[in-house]
Amino acid sequence: MRVRTVLLGDRDTIAGTVYGTIVVLATLAAGARSFRHELWELSAIAGSTVAVLWIAHVYAHGLGESVNEGHRLTLPELGQIAFRELAILLAAVPVLGTVALGALGILRHETALWLAFGVGVLSLAVQGVRYARLERLSRTGAAVTIGLNLALGLVIVALKVAVTH
Repeated sequence: MRVRTVLLGDRDTIAGTVYGTIVVLATLAAGARSFRHELWELSAIAGSTVAVLWIAHVYAHGLGESVNEGHRLTLPELGQIAFRELAILLAAVPVLGTVALGALGILRHETALWLAFGVGVLSLAVQGVRYARLERLSRTGAAVTIGLNLALGLVIVALKVAVTH
């Protein structure tokens, strides 16, 4: 049940998926020019950035919950936070997997990078749909939510264009 929740999502994983997707896309955009031809290195930088921010996120949530609960968290409680926030790490997998296709020579490097951005933007749109369904938003509310998620993704794509051209 818990693995299904992380992979398919629920109310607790939308935020992590959106956050992880934005982090990996922003990192790729920032490094795309410098590492355009070294996609393994770019993937390692983006993946390690997501991992470090996940650790920081889990740590910060642990501190917050400890203060809110009035006691030091136990290891199982911290593990629950880490598992709940695993969506941050998992969000990077499809994007970095697409970059890996370029690193392996299956796709041209530029094609792999653009496709990775497309995968990330699509993920953000899907999270907007998931949120709208979970919150039972009206069509207008759903459109606004999906639009905001897409706008975030497109701002990052614009950053890539600005940085690499």
